Amino acid sequence: MAGVPVSELDETQLLRERGFGQRIGFGRRPAVLVIDLINAFTRPDWMLGAKLDEEIAAIQLLLAAARSARVPVIFSTVSYEEADVSDAGIWALKQRGVTTLRAGTDGVDLDSRLPQQPGDSLLLKKYASCFFGTDLVSRLVSRGVDTLLLAGCTTSGCVRATAVDACQSGFRPMVVRDCVGDRSPAAHRQSLADLDAKYADVVSLEDSLAYLRELRA
Repeated sequence: MAGVPVSELDETQLLRERGFGQRIGFGRRPAVLVIDLINAFTRPDWMLGAKLDEEIAAIQLLLAAARSARVPVIFSTVSYEEADVSDAGIWALKQRGVTTLRAGTDGVDLDSRLPQQPGDSLLLKKYASCFFGTDLVSRLVSRGVDTLLLAGCTTSGCVRATAVDACQSGFRPMVVRDCVGDRSPAAHRQSLADLDAKYADVVSLEDSLAYLRELRA
């Protein structure tokens, strides 16, 4: 492959030979989980922000297809009630940006380009994974969901943590490549490669839309 270092090609080939990167495949009952596309993350000039315009445009297409197929849509946000964000725990010691995630501020509101619609649900979390300390498992089980189409940010943080926990919880994590983003391009690429090798299927938007169209039919 042009432009890819030989060492990287060798590493990928070695992983394949050792059985990494097998396909999980789409299941029968999906849900779309849009992770943390809130103002604090989508405004590039904010402490935790990144430019995610292309990803948001792709997610709009994913959401339209999901709603057309009557597939559940779940948004997540991160919000802290304590004035000193002590409910962020040790995480608050690692990154000062959590101070932009105080409850009642517009930082924790969904980006207006991805409005919540009737029938969609909102998940409030305080840590990286959408599963940790939330009722996500029971929400999914009650709807018979076996597959999660993952979108949002950041690839190396909350998307990755959620994908790993989805796999560990018995759900099929499908990370939609065009629909996830990160403030660090290098972390984004590495996380996608590692997720695809060990925990999830990294899939294209095109394949995801085709899957949703089949469900609708």
